[in-house]
Amino acid sequence: MANIRKPRKGSMGVWPRKRAKRFYPKIRSWANPHPDKGSEKSIPLGFCGYKAGMTHLLGMDNRRTSPSKGEEIVFPLTVIECPPIKIFSIRFYKKNAYGFSVSKDFLLKPAKELQRKISTPKNTPDIKELENIKAEEYDNISVIVYTQPRLAGFGKKKPDIFELKLTGTIKDKMDFAKAHLDKDINLEDVFKEAQIVDARAVTKGKGLQGPIKRFGIALKPHKSEKGRRQPGSRGPWRGQQHIMFRTAYAGQMGMHQRFQMNLQIMKISAKPEEINPKDGFPGYGKVKSTYLLIKGSVPGPRKRMIFLTRAMRQKKEEPLPTITHLSMSSKQGR
Repeated sequence: MANIRKPRKGSMGVWPRKRAKRFYPKIRSWANPHPDKGSEKSIPLGFCGYKAGMTHLLGMDNRRTSPSKGEEIVFPLTVIECPPIKIFSIRFYKKNAYGFSVSKDFLLKPAKELQRKISTPKNTPDIKELENIKAEEYDNISVIVYTQPRLAGFGKKKPDIFELKLTGTIKDKMDFAKAHLDKDINLEDVFKEAQIVDARAVTKGKGLQGPIKRFGIALKPHKSEKGRRQPGSRGPWRGQQHIMFRTAYAGQMGMHQRFQMNLQIMKISAKPEEINPKDGFPGYGKVKSTYLLIKGSVPGPRKRMIFLTRAMRQKKEEPLPTITHLSMSSKQGR
């Protein structure tokens, strides 16, 4: 039988394969910032949560063109706990020849838990001074928010800080920031059930791995003198006074930032008792705050922060299944 050769799996689209700088993702681009049709208010373009684990549900398939329409099928789900977030700073942008540049940051009084993350300023401007800022003088407004992981179920205390873009006009964005100065921004204010979202996360780290596991190259014959699990003859890949970077070699595997598109939100709920297994999720514990269920899997290990944003290449929303059973069985085989 012929020796089947398998091409390498290493995509140049995610090169170089080096470790991410931080454990939560960097947002490089956002979806269309305009509000939904018929909506006048400003809302954030994204939200974040912590991956608790996976489960499944049984439901009647309601998709119009599905071969299993009207039948009860299984849907795999990822459980993401999404405690409320709060505003730390309001950021004002002005446009120049090179794009948008930060013109002003209006810092609010920092919460005590922020001292675990950054050096908080001793003196912050009075909130009343925000009334003197004219939003019309700026070209864009966003908010810098921080998470509250102490409200989640896995014991983390240090918050994560990131910038959050808003929809609507400049006035709408300013009104949203003023309305949420000392208030929580909840998941229900940003996303709804059946909505299509994109997920960004940093994958599970696997450390130093060889080219067989890292790129899927073929094993050399068993009588090879220089090792079976190494690249074979490099041929034209070493004619540039060095070995080209595209050659499959050992190196870091995992702990990379990845972007997954068009995931559907199956359920949003503030009742953790509807999803918690009796002994909790392995390596995480029990969900304690608002959570959402995403159809399918998302990158990253448990406890890792998952950033969800409005879909950049929006596909048509599919009707949700009629849920007949949501699994709460033990994930530890008990």
